[in-house]
Amino acid sequence: MTAQATITPADALAAYQRVRHRLPGAGGGSSWVKAEFSEVADGFDLILFDAYGVLNVGETAIPGAAARVAALRASGKLVAVVSNSAGYSKDHMMSRWRRLGFDFAPDEVITSRDALIWQLASEPPRAWAVMLNPEIDAGEIASFDPIYLQDDPADYDRADGFLLIGADGWTDARQSLLETALRRHPRPVLVGNPDLVAPREGGLTREPGWFAHRLSDATGVTPRFLGKPFPEIFDLAVRRRAPEIDPRRVLMVGDTLHTDILGGAQAGFATALVTGHGALMGLDVTTSIAAAAIAPDFVVDHI
Repeated sequence: MTAQATITPADALAAYQRVRHRLPGAGGGSSWVKAEFSEVADGFDLILFDAYGVLNVGETAIPGAAARVAALRASGKLVAVVSNSAGYSKDHMMSRWRRLGFDFAPDEVITSRDALIWQLASEPPRAWAVMLNPEIDAGEIASFDPIYLQDDPADYDRADGFLLIGADGWTDARQSLLETALRRHPRPVLVGNPDLVAPREGGLTREPGWFAHRLSDATGVTPRFLGKPFPEIFDLAVRRRAPEIDPRRVLMVGDTLHTDILGGAQAGFATALVTGHGALMGLDVTTSIAAAAIAPDFVVDHI
């Protein structure tokens, strides 16, 4: 089975609950308001959007999303994408946003790859091995001269540390090689995408976070997660877009309780959960929020 096997929204929610002990603390209050996004956004100065499930599903833009973002910017709002999409270079991401009809500037797109690179700058030199499809342009990751993890056990053994960045092409056999290598010789594991799943055209696919938690359960190695719901990516977003802003004037908009909503709440932001696409699609929202014990401030169908 490859990483592109699809997961149901109910199974994804249950999987997030199983790893809740590795995520940040409380997820905001216990009450929420159903609202129209336009009314919600009026009350904030900086709007942070998740990508998958909010602006796009896989390689398809969600209808109306690009126009909504452009209208917010035209009205004087600051906007940014805050995404756990770490598998692609910045140039690739910007080209992709243009193709999907969005007019984001480079400083309006902050990804968990940015947070990972920020962390790597403070790490000692290592022979890093990466979970990343070698057929995809490595972009900024290429400067670290990575070892691409495929099917040769020797590559897993000679690495000084591991970067879990993109799960495209990852297999259970490669996961087994990684777990075996870490059991034999524990080494640092940095996770460039903490998401367990991502909404794509064919359903929810397994992402690097899925495999990171699995290897931690199997080996006892504790990964370092860079991306939502952890703080570094939110710190980068605010620093780049509005360094002096009151966190209470920031709205985090996302489709996933355990990344977007939990992380936004931890950063002191207001949060809006999008339910029309993405991680909770087809589930009862009230039941899901209660089960997760992570409550947004607002629930909207779409932006």
